[in-house]
Amino acid sequence: MKNTILILLVSLVALTACRKENNDKDNGLSRVVFDPGHLKFISNSLNPKKETMSALYGNEKALESLSEENKTPEAGTIMKLVTWKYHENPQYIGGTITGELISIETVQADNTGNISYDVKSDLAKKTSPNKEERIQYFMSYRPVSRP
Repeated sequence: MKNTILILLVSLVALTACRKENNDKDNGLSRVVFDPGHLKFISNSLNPKKETMSALYGNEKALESLSEENKTPEAGTIMKLVTWKYHENPQYIGGTITGELISIETVQADNTGNISYDVKSDLAKKTSPNKEERIQYFMSYRPVSRP
Protein backbone atom coordinates (compact mmCIF):
# COMPACT_ATOMS: atom_id res chain seq x y z
CA MET A 1 0.00 0.00 0.00
CA LYS A 2 2.87 2.35 0.82
CA ASN A 3 4.45 1.67 -2.58
CA THR A 4 1.20 2.52 -4.37
CA ILE A 5 0.82 5.80 -2.49
CA LEU A 6 4.47 6.65 -3.15
CA ILE A 7 4.11 5.91 -6.87
CA LEU A 8 0.95 8.03 -7.10
CA LEU A 9 2.62 10.90 -5.22
CA VAL A 10 5.75 10.82 -7.41
CA SER A 11 3.60 10.63 -10.56
CA LEU A 12 1.51 13.61 -9.45
CA VAL A 13 4.62 15.69 -8.69
CA ALA A 14 6.26 14.71 -11.98
CA LEU A 15 3.19 15.57 -14.06
CA THR A 16 2.60 18.94 -12.41
CA ALA A 17 6.29 19.91 -12.40
CA CYS A 18 6.60 19.46 -16.17
CA ARG A 19 3.70 21.76 -16.92
CA LYS A 20 4.72 25.28 -17.79
CA GLU A 21 2.46 27.92 -19.21
CA ASN A 22 4.10 30.49 -21.43
CA ASN A 23 2.90 33.81 -20.11
CA ASP A 24 5.49 35.81 -22.03
CA LYS A 25 3.89 38.75 -23.71
CA ASP A 26 5.28 40.36 -26.83
CA ASN A 27 5.05 43.77 -25.11
CA GLY A 28 3.53 45.22 -28.27
CA LEU A 29 6.64 44.40 -30.28
CA SER A 30 6.37 42.93 -33.72
CA ARG A 31 9.14 41.25 -35.64
CA VAL A 32 9.53 41.73 -39.37
CA VAL A 33 11.62 39.48 -41.58
CA PHE A 34 13.04 41.16 -44.69
CA ASP A 35 13.26 39.14 -47.89
CA PRO A 36 16.21 40.45 -49.95
CA GLY A 37 15.15 38.51 -53.04
CA HIS A 38 18.11 38.10 -55.41
CA LEU A 39 20.34 40.43 -53.35
CA LYS A 40 23.06 38.96 -51.15
CA PHE A 41 24.11 39.93 -47.64
CA ILE A 42 27.17 42.20 -47.72
CA SER A 43 27.64 43.66 -44.25
CA ASN A 44 25.90 44.84 -41.09
CA SER A 45 26.16 47.52 -38.44
CA LEU A 46 24.89 48.21 -34.94
CA ASN A 47 24.04 51.56 -33.35
CA PRO A 48 23.75 51.05 -29.56
CA LYS A 49 22.77 54.69 -28.93
CA LYS A 50 19.71 54.45 -31.19
CA GLU A 51 19.23 50.72 -30.43
CA THR A 52 19.16 49.89 -34.12
CA MET A 53 20.83 47.30 -36.30
CA SER A 54 21.23 47.43 -40.07
CA ALA A 55 21.99 44.92 -42.79
CA LEU A 56 23.32 45.87 -46.22
CA TYR A 57 22.26 43.73 -49.18
CA GLY A 58 23.41 44.09 -52.76
CA ASN A 59 24.09 42.48 -56.09
CA GLU A 60 27.49 41.41 -57.47
CA LYS A 61 28.22 44.92 -58.79
CA ALA A 62 27.63 46.35 -55.31
CA LEU A 63 29.99 43.80 -53.81
CA GLU A 64 32.65 44.74 -56.38
CA SER A 65 32.18 48.49 -55.75
CA LEU A 66 32.52 48.09 -52.00
CA SER A 67 35.43 45.65 -52.23
CA GLU A 68 37.39 48.05 -54.41
CA GLU A 69 36.57 50.90 -51.99
CA ASN A 70 35.12 53.07 -54.77
CA LYS A 71 33.66 56.46 -53.88
CA THR A 72 30.65 55.96 -56.13
CA PRO A 73 28.74 52.80 -57.05
CA GLU A 74 29.55 51.13 -60.36
CA ALA A 75 26.95 51.06 -63.12
CA GLY A 76 24.38 48.34 -62.46
CA THR A 77 24.79 48.47 -58.67
CA ILE A 78 21.79 47.81 -56.45
CA MET A 79 22.10 48.12 -52.66
CA LYS A 80 19.50 48.03 -49.90
CA LEU A 81 20.17 49.04 -46.31
CA VAL A 82 17.53 47.61 -44.00
CA THR A 83 17.34 49.07 -40.48
CA TRP A 84 15.45 47.56 -37.54
CA LYS A 85 14.94 48.56 -33.95
CA TYR A 86 16.37 45.83 -31.77
CA HIS A 87 15.26 44.60 -28.37
CA GLU A 88 16.18 42.00 -25.82
CA ASN A 89 15.54 38.42 -26.81
CA PRO A 90 13.03 37.06 -24.27
CA GLN A 91 14.28 33.50 -24.80
CA TYR A 92 18.00 34.13 -24.24
CA ILE A 93 19.57 36.29 -21.56
CA GLY A 94 21.88 38.92 -23.03
CA GLY A 95 20.77 38.36 -26.62
CA THR A 96 19.14 40.86 -28.94
CA ILE A 97 16.85 40.28 -31.89
CA THR A 98 15.48 42.44 -34.65
CA GLY A 99 12.14 44.01 -34.03
CA GLU A 100 10.28 46.84 -35.70
CA LEU A 101 11.35 47.67 -39.24
CA ILE A 102 12.46 51.31 -39.33
CA SER A 103 13.53 51.87 -42.92
CA ILE A 104 14.61 50.38 -46.22
CA GLU A 105 17.01 52.60 -48.13
CA THR A 106 17.91 51.84 -51.73
CA VAL A 107 20.85 53.08 -53.79
CA GLN A 108 20.83 52.15 -57.44
CA ALA A 109 23.16 53.06 -60.30
CA ASP A 110 21.75 52.52 -63.78
CA ASN A 111 23.82 51.49 -66.80
CA THR A 112 24.57 55.12 -67.69
CA GLY A 113 25.95 55.84 -64.19
CA ASN A 114 23.01 57.86 -62.83
CA ILE A 115 22.70 57.19 -59.10
CA SER A 116 19.30 57.22 -57.43
CA TYR A 117 18.48 57.11 -53.73
CA ASP A 118 15.13 56.11 -52.25
CA VAL A 119 13.97 55.57 -48.69
CA LYS A 120 10.83 53.83 -47.47
CA SER A 121 10.15 54.87 -43.91
CA ASP A 122 7.73 56.73 -41.70
CA LEU A 123 10.66 58.86 -40.53
CA ALA A 124 11.46 59.95 -44.09
CA LYS A 125 8.13 61.75 -44.25
CA LYS A 126 9.20 63.95 -41.32
CA THR A 127 12.81 64.49 -42.38
CA SER A 128 14.40 64.32 -45.78
CA PRO A 129 17.83 62.67 -45.62
CA ASN A 130 20.68 64.18 -47.61
CA LYS A 131 21.01 61.99 -50.72
CA GLU A 132 24.76 62.52 -51.18
CA GLU A 133 25.54 61.84 -47.51
CA ARG A 134 23.49 58.66 -47.54
CA ILE A 135 25.20 57.39 -50.73
CA GLN A 136 28.60 58.05 -49.13
CA TYR A 137 27.42 56.21 -46.02
CA PHE A 138 26.50 53.20 -48.19
CA MET A 139 29.91 53.32 -49.84
CA SER A 140 31.65 53.37 -46.43
CA TYR A 141 30.53 49.78 -45.74
CA ARG A 142 33.13 47.05 -46.19
CA PRO A 143 31.97 43.55 -47.15
CA VAL A 144 32.16 40.92 -44.44
CA SER A 145 34.97 38.50 -45.17
CA ARG A 146 33.84 34.92 -45.39
CA PRO A 147 36.17 31.96 -44.92
